[in-house]
Amino acid sequence: MVDIDLTPTLDGRTALVTGSAKRVGREVLLALADAGADVAVHYRHSEDAAAATAKTAREYNVAVTTVQADVTVPDEVDKMIARCETELDTIDILVNAVGPLPQGRWDELSLAEWRRTIEGCLYGTHLCTQAALPAMRDNQWGRIVNFGVADARDDRAVPMNFPYFAAKKAVLLFTRTVAYDTQDDGITVNAVSPFAVENTVVDVSGYPRGRPARFSDVIAPILFFCTDAASYISGQNIAIDGGRLQEA
Repeated sequence: MVDIDLTPTLDGRTALVTGSAKRVGREVLLALADAGADVAVHYRHSEDAAAATAKTAREYNVAVTTVQADVTVPDEVDKMIARCETELDTIDILVNAVGPLPQGRWDELSLAEWRRTIEGCLYGTHLCTQAALPAMRDNQWGRIVNFGVADARDDRAVPMNFPYFAAKKAVLLFTRTVAYDTQDDGITVNAVSPFAVENTVVDVSGYPRGRPARFSDVIAPILFFCTDAASYISGQNIAIDGGRLQEA
């Protein structure tokens, strides 16, 4: 029997987590730092929060930088990747966590809100992936993890927040596309799709297991995807929803 250690040792790796100044992105970044990866804290407007997250990440004795960018703007994404490479190293691990969530029915949301949601969720994931891939291909090693949403896998179709579900469904399709396109490059591309995470402010009494996902529930599969034990797993999506059925 082969003895496989599922705890990643990411010493010598560099990770970029988009949207990592706050909330779940922050927790993912700190977990990668705890595993030994040098990390880049990305933010768009939350400079003070990004600095605080970077300070915490340095407690793990890894190299840390902060990078600012609007991930829907190609030039800004290119500059962000270049700064990561200058201050840390080429990116080995990319976690696309940015994903603006609108609040409202599809016919009540403005066209600007539709665009903001689709551009943030889908275009941002596309642009960051496209920018990070060349170096991963050169190094013949890379891990990309995209954020979906649990109900997107089941073709959820409800009036509320429709652009978000549509964009996240496209992210899952994009995940499989890039996995296929990198299958010979030592790169894996997977997705994690939470239902609701612990920072969600709603009544959780009806949730599976009586609670939303903890940050650690989201982090666990991401860390697994970063292990060498997961090197044959690509194009997959893990729904972090406690066993919820959409129709239940």
